[in-house]
Amino acid sequence: MCAILLSINPVHVENIMNGTKGYEFRKKACKRPVDKIIIYSTNPIMRVVGEAEVEEVLIDNPEIIWKKTYKKSGIDKKFFDQYYEDRDQAVAYKLKNVIQYTKPKKLNEIGISSAPQSFQYIK
Repeated sequence: MCAILLSINPVHVENIMNGTKGYEFRKKACKRPVDKIIIYSTNPIMRVVGEAEVEEVLIDNPEIIWKKTYKKSGIDKKFFDQYYEDRDQAVAYKLKNVIQYTKPKKLNEIGISSAPQSFQYIK
């Protein structure tokens, strides 16, 4: 098992932290099994602000993923459909035990030089 660093929009980060967003959606699954997500809040925050354990990884077509996740998706159907437009696979990381750091960290404090476009494995 491993941890990944994800770049996430601050609006979605806030919804993860307050519990309204229980899933993080991606277009592709990681090749390695992931058990922890380190959360990097993108511009204007630009800090590592917390982490979450991965309870489950759901991979299926977007409609099935939406039916399984919509109650805790933290996004609306229109946003979901736009994100997965012309895609036949959706990935949803079900989050649990979310921790918000009291002091957000710069990327270099965790040994990373720049924010990943999608994700980056963390040691």
